[in-house]
Amino acid sequence: MSYNQIPEGASLKIEPFKLNIDQSKVDHFYQLLKLSPLAPLTFENNQATPPAGISHYGVTMDWMKKTKEHWESKYDWKKREKRINDIPQYTTDVKDDDGYVFKIHFAALFSQKQDAIPIVWLHGWPGDYLEFLGLMRLVRDKYPADQLPYHIIVPSLPGYALSSGPPADKNFDTEGIARIVDKLMVGLGAEQSSINGYVAQGGDVGSYACRPLSLHRACKAVHLNFGLMRHPEGTSPTGSTEIEAKGVERFNAFASDGSAYAYFHGSRPATVGFVLSSSPVAQLAWIGDKFLCWTDPNTRPSTDDILDSITLYWFTQSLARCIYPYREFYSKNEVDYIVHSDPKYHIKQPLGYSYFPMELSPIPVEWVATTGNMVWSKSHESGGHFAAFERPETLLQDVEEFVEKVFGKK
Repeated sequence: MSYNQIPEGASLKIEPFKLNIDQSKVDHFYQLLKLSPLAPLTFENNQATPPAGISHYGVTMDWMKKTKEHWESKYDWKKREKRINDIPQYTTDVKDDDGYVFKIHFAALFSQKQDAIPIVWLHGWPGDYLEFLGLMRLVRDKYPADQLPYHIIVPSLPGYALSSGPPADKNFDTEGIARIVDKLMVGLGAEQSSINGYVAQGGDVGSYACRPLSLHRACKAVHLNFGLMRHPEGTSPTGSTEIEAKGVERFNAFASDGSAYAYFHGSRPATVGFVLSSSPVAQLAWIGDKFLCWTDPNTRPSTDDILDSITLYWFTQSLARCIYPYREFYSKNEVDYIVHSDPKYHIKQPLGYSYFPMELSPIPVEWVATTGNMVWSKSHESGGHFAAFERPETLLQDVEEFVEKVFGKK
């Protein structure tokens, strides 16, 4: 049964899309990969033993060498491309308020039910829409199109993967991301849905965008699996459970030892864009570091799943185009945590929150509750930053429970 029936209220012109990187570009990529050297063995990159792949100093020689060899000889992009294309995808033009037109790519499972609730799922860095394909396969397996309670919509954020980047002659920020996502959802007919709007779900940069997105009238509820903020007055500085106490320690370690990359993104985005666009191996180290550091070892995505994201970043030249949000929050001498606790972005709509202990900054539930109208939360004992990648069944169940709590139905 088809999941590609565009909602009747849609006003945007929607074009079906299939990922198909030209073979000449694929051949050039493999050639460049083979010619890209690894760094020499050093004290710093020789500090962790397999299978960790990571130490306090970053990715290890062992992990880089084995993963590069796998990428060169066993990883087949064209086979992975076919797998990616088993989920329906689309593109559409979204015009910003100043007239600039974004080409927005999104994956979607459209319901045939008249009362389906639209849910938009927003990724972050170094993620992309691929994170959610496993979750979308679970949805497809669980519900026929005529019984699916939701429209599941997963856009590539502006500048990421298959969506066009922000203008090159003017600033663009997370409020801009929110504005474009809202225009996409309204253009897909969300205001004609049974809730007269849509639900927004976000992690990482997606969670940052959910805050200003909540100010748009069509956004009726927000679910987050990430929050970066300081300890608010009146709450426990260590959280309310032993797991949360360990999470606060992890957050503090990230702030002191794990956030250098973010300052670089924020203060020298032009430089980092050139450096990381020069070699697939450079992107393997830079992005691979995050997939190793920010995930739960017990739920970490497979090597091929990680390479899918890194390879897509390479083919779409995403690295230089997508790090612009860091200028808002990491361009000063100290991390600006205010976005999740700024009164301007206090979420008045129903707010839900899923806590994963191996998140890069696991923020206690009671802290997040001070930033909005929290009506639902759940804490988990495993899982990390890439929740949809690591624990798709869990994230899907959480969002379903949240939607049922808010709207009284699946």
